[in-house]
Amino acid sequence: MKKILVGFCVAVSCAAAMAQEAGTEAAAPQPASQLEQPAWPVWLAFNSTKDIDVAGLRITFPYGECESVTGFDLGFFGRCRYFEGFQLNLLRNDAKDSLAGVQVGFYNSAGRADMMGVQVGLWNEARSFKGMQLGLINLTDTGSGLQIGLVNRAEAFYGFQGGLVNVIRENDFAFLPLLNVGFDLWTDPKF
Repeated sequence: MKKILVGFCVAVSCAAAMAQEAGTEAAAPQPASQLEQPAWPVWLAFNSTKDIDVAGLRITFPYGECESVTGFDLGFFGRCRYFEGFQLNLLRNDAKDSLAGVQVGFYNSAGRADMMGVQVGLWNEARSFKGMQLGLINLTDTGSGLQIGLVNRAEAFYGFQGGLVNVIRENDFAFLPLLNVGFDLWTDPKF
């Protein structure tokens, strides 16, 4: 009985996704201010649906891309422009413009984004962040908070780095093993 119920749910989800995709292809493009809102608090993403704002739970199997997510993002590969909440994707988490929350996965990216929160994974990167990065490799241009990992790199940083290789390029001591501390970031008027 459980197998039949699961099969029925998957079939309905696939049919809804195909119907939605067919409907968006026939419709004229909408301006960015009139983005489509999903009707349900749970959104199953099987492909890229860039004009959707998700509030609730987004499940990406195997891949999902949308405009924004507020809530939970679970699956294998999740990408969005704006993210607020908890992003747990096994392979990659990616927020392009802003991230407020937690990313957990092998590769976490807020590459062009401003991040406020926590990244936990093998590879963590953010253009600028306030918070914590925990992983094997942690990269940022500017940041404040804590980086703990095997390799930590920042251009400008206010806070602590703990790991085998710690680099703060604009620091008096650009490289220090085990522990590096940066306190010069707040004097920079650009930050």
